Amino acid sequence: MKTNNKLASLLSLLISIIHIAPFYLLITTSLKGFDDLSSKWLWPRRIDWTNFSSAWQEANLGKAFTNNTIITIVSLLFIILIGACASYPLARFQTKFNKLLYTVFISALIIPPLTILVPLYQFFIDIHGMNTYWGIVVLHITFNLPITIFLYTGFISTLPRELDEAAMMDGMSRIGLFFKMILPLLKPVTATVLIMTGVGVWNDYQFSLFFLQKVEMRTVTVALATFFGPQSSNVGWVAAGSLIAVLPITLLYLFLQRYFITGLSSGAVKG
Repeated sequence: MKTNNKLASLLSLLISIIHIAPFYLLITTSLKGFDDLSSKWLWPRRIDWTNFSSAWQEANLGKAFTNNTIITIVSLLFIILIGACASYPLARFQTKFNKLLYTVFISALIIPPLTILVPLYQFFIDIHGMNTYWGIVVLHITFNLPITIFLYTGFISTLPRELDEAAMMDGMSRIGLFFKMILPLLKPVTATVLIMTGVGVWNDYQFSLFFLQKVEMRTVTVALATFFGPQSSNVGWVAAGSLIAVLPITLLYLFLQRYFITGLSSGAVKG
């Protein structure tokens, strides 16, 4: 037993080191001056904070953060609302049609977004959705709804049906039942959805690169990518900008982490 515990501890330590190593490299790179040519694994001889200010100014991260915040918040609001509302009847009414509909939603998870990029690009040109907040928000909602519906449907399936029956007997409508009783019980899985989809939307590069081409509409990831060019690359600025960009998502995870595992495990139980 003690041997097993030691092996488990060593394995956990190894996994932790593997995950921490990239962040260590990110920190050391961001704190090194342009003239510091020492190994990326070595701590900088002299800490230089100018990478952070330069990255913020040169990439116009203030505007990029504003774009990211608007896109992420609006997308998450609609993803959660639409996903929860769609999942409730799928979980409560197990008809053949609902089972087929649920299967269609889940099947969409296997479709890589880039495989339909060309027709999608032309479609957005036709509907004038290029370089608009609503256009990129619609894209994020569309491609994040399948996993959201999967998690919500599984979680709602674990809730006792007696709650619905008792509320209906008291004269509550089905809509009132959902918003007043069911929705408040979805906090754990909602936290999971917030983290999983929030990270994806905040860090999105592929959609933002193709559908937000104007400079003033750039998101953080696209703005930082401008530091890489055919002639030169400023890794220090990218590292500093990446550390700044990761802070909001890190804070979101720390705030919601106690709900995350509960919602993830419960949401995958049934569906």
